[in-house]
Amino acid sequence: MALQDFTTGRRGLLGSALIGVLAAGLASPARAATRAVDAPTQHIDVGGRKLAYRSVGTGQPMVLCTRFRGTIDDWDPLFLDSLAAQGFQVITFDYSGLGFSTGEPSLNPFAWAKDAGDLIAALKLPSVVLLGWSLGGIAAQAALSIFPDKISHLVLVGTTPPGPVPKLAEPLFYEAAARENDFEDEVILFFEPNSPASRAAAKASHDRIAARKGERAPAVPYKWAAQNLGDKPKANPFPAPPILAILKSTTIPILHIGGDHDLICPVENWYALNDQLPTLQLLTYPNAGHGPQHQHPVSSAAHIATFVKVRD
Repeated sequence: MALQDFTTGRRGLLGSALIGVLAAGLASPARAATRAVDAPTQHIDVGGRKLAYRSVGTGQPMVLCTRFRGTIDDWDPLFLDSLAAQGFQVITFDYSGLGFSTGEPSLNPFAWAKDAGDLIAALKLPSVVLLGWSLGGIAAQAALSIFPDKISHLVLVGTTPPGPVPKLAEPLFYEAAARENDFEDEVILFFEPNSPASRAAAKASHDRIAARKGERAPAVPYKWAAQNLGDKPKANPFPAPPILAILKSTTIPILHIGGDHDLICPVENWYALNDQLPTLQLLTYPNAGHGPQHQHPVSSAAHIATFVKVRD
């Protein structure tokens, strides 16, 4: 995600153990009665502001940092429930001043990383799997420079690495992301418009997200967000040499899940670092876009569970 004001490689096959993990997750019920679509919104006082969060499932804590213009209600419930079925306590939240949270709103990924760290501390979580999608993935990378001791695994979805990139984003993203969106925009932004299967997955995901009844987080104002986005692709969308240095030296396992046609964060930019990031594993879905975990919610959760729980 390119913003105007911003700071190991091998392709790891997740292994045949994925089949067993997927089967176990589908064979057993979710570990908490609450489904994501019904999960109550909770609030916790943090540094003079209230952060809104929801929790589904029990087990190893996983904190999710959402995307540009995203709120607590923009995660596919099936993805969250599938993670819970794999034995995770899945915690979603709204950044300061956005959605249900109070405080000063920002699109700075370091401010978002601080929100995640403050929430983890307030909930007294000793260690978490930190997952970030899109701009939230940049925030998750920034978190490695703020509270690495709290992160056991880093899962990045549809995001960009630090530094200059060999493949630029597409101008179409900037057009669609800067306006009030309809369903066709969702297909363009997060799926693969030229694939009938991806379009069908987009409709199914849209309907699951819309199924929540009752309280829904206020949308992030699109005009305010567009002012911070810029209007064209950047050759260096995440100019953060210190973060790149951390990625090159960290021992924390990193998984990136991407689509083969991501308008804003081309997955090719991660493969370009394939011999430089020693803990990086890459999973790329075919005929998919910027939201692969919504196109493939169950298998994405199973891959994540394998990545976290299976050590070679």
